[in-house]
Amino acid sequence: MQKLTACLWFDHQAEEAAKFYTSIFKDSKITKTTTYSESSSKASGQKLGSVMTVLFQIEGQEFLALNGGRHFKLTPAISFIVNCKDQQELDTLWEKLSQGGTPNQCGWLTDKFGITWQIVPEILGELMSDPNKSERVVKELLQMTKLDIAKLQKAYQG
Repeated sequence: MQKLTACLWFDHQAEEAAKFYTSIFKDSKITKTTTYSESSSKASGQKLGSVMTVLFQIEGQEFLALNGGRHFKLTPAISFIVNCKDQQELDTLWEKLSQGGTPNQCGWLTDKFGITWQIVPEILGELMSDPNKSERVVKELLQMTKLDIAKLQKAYQG
């Protein structure tokens, strides 16, 4: 068991979301599903026997999806950064995660379940690290929704 696990609160889509995410990312799997018992159903207002939690892994990172009801909503204040090795990986993840969701500026998107993702190239930190070149990269970045690595590298090179 890892030390820290992100808990993602859903109304009733925890199982659907976990299946969606594990279908997109390599080395991913659902490891455990629990259902609402009589006492937990009473306390939460959720249907007896319905899915309560889904424990799943994405590339070795553990997540817990909880069907907690409508009490809380997901916001972009918390997001997951996905560092992509190349443009093909970035394009593939962007296409799959944005289906039914909302693309945003600078490589951010909110998926159909309300989870916010930053789909970025691994080299972005390097392109942003030189204060003499990073301003050009930022100007290019601010014009993009899905990131284009070649354009960011060109901006870096001047």
